[in-house]
Amino acid sequence: MLPPRNPDQRLKARGSDTRPSGRFEALSHIRCSDGWDIPEDQALLRTEVTTEQPRSIITRNSSPDIGFDRSINPYRGCEHGCIYCYARPSHAWLGLSPGADFETKITAKPGAAALLTRELGRRGYKPAPIALGTNTDPYQPVEARLAIMPGILRVLRDWNHPATLVTRGSIVLRDLDLWAEMAARDQAMIGVSITTLDADLARAMEPRAPSPVTRLRMIRDLARAGIPVRVMVAPVIPVLTEPEIERILQAAHEAGATTASMIPLRLPHEVAPLFRDWLDRHRPGMAAHVMNRVQAMRGGRDNDPRFGHRFKGEGIEAQLAQQRFRLARKRLGYREGSPALDCSRFAPPPKAGDQLSLF
Repeated sequence: MLPPRNPDQRLKARGSDTRPSGRFEALSHIRCSDGWDIPEDQALLRTEVTTEQPRSIITRNSSPDIGFDRSINPYRGCEHGCIYCYARPSHAWLGLSPGADFETKITAKPGAAALLTRELGRRGYKPAPIALGTNTDPYQPVEARLAIMPGILRVLRDWNHPATLVTRGSIVLRDLDLWAEMAARDQAMIGVSITTLDADLARAMEPRAPSPVTRLRMIRDLARAGIPVRVMVAPVIPVLTEPEIERILQAAHEAGATTASMIPLRLPHEVAPLFRDWLDRHRPGMAAHVMNRVQAMRGGRDNDPRFGHRFKGEGIEAQLAQQRFRLARKRLGYREGSPALDCSRFAPPPKAGDQLSLF
């Protein structure tokens, strides 16, 4: 059971309205009234941004079901506030709540570009596509003010290093020229996540993320600039968004997406109770139905973290959704797989005074 919300705080466009303790905390704090509280004016809960100076910026992974071995996340936490976000549990490592803290207490890494330059220049570094935005969205609202991504992209461009991006933030269009320059060298691909085409449902589930119409416009503008775009139908939520699989693929294809992928809803750690709470608040009449269908794809549990299963699900429910997706993808003419990115031209950028090659 989640703790009650703070009555002294006024929420505006937030996915979670409570602060459950993280799984590593020794104590849980619950507000309760003893009848002696003095009524106070509600204060609007605003986003707080702090900075950190990590020793490295490239994160490595060896997961057998992830198609990349390195990634960069310029931010911890995400102001988009998507209630189903699988990254929410990562805030527990900071001693913060995966609930409201995840979307209101953001940590930024303004020195990311300098760190990246240093790491790419290390002896023995071997290039492979760097995945951007694998945990939290690098183009979330705070990026409009901090502008960390242009520095990262300039480093990647100058070193001829390939990169991929996962985003739903329209601020990506600010950096369109950098992404287009990298794409012209076969060194960039962008995935745009579309969960639903229903604007009201999107506003409730993803309160500070761009609307579905805006995301389709993002696909169109990125594709027109020559950037390969993958539409990510993710997460697919039984009952709520599952009926839209074909419509999302159709709309994204018309906008210019050339590849597509889908992932069923994942509810790791603290995300499961937060999502259940959201259902009770926003879709109470469908809550039991949604969770029954989720558990049918997850072996009777809210979540199945096993490699090889977590991104696909199991059972007839998951198989039918995957089959619908594959048939629609084939019918619409999406290409299989993603285009290979070019790592062959990776090299340090020339410095002032360097002798240029004659040939």
